[in-house]
Amino acid sequence: MSPGFIQTAAADALIDRIATETGSRESALEQLMTSLGGIPIGRPGFPEEVAELVAFLVSDRAASITGSEYVIDGGTIPTV
Repeated sequence: MSPGFIQTAAADALIDRIATETGSRESALEQLMTSLGGIPIGRPGFPEEVAELVAFLVSDRAASITGSEYVIDGGTIPTV
């Protein structure tokens, strides 16, 4: 699994630290997302979204899935 920018407590602390320079959390978040190359869905991922995929992958419904890489990054890395 390859998560991109996930808005964790550590990410929130980084956003707050950048906000002291930019003047607002919104501009800090935008600056951070831009520095990552942009996030097409317009927001970071949430831990719950990663947890949902993990729950699926460990369930019986995913019993025959092997050797797959799942990117959870809101489209930051284009896939074809």
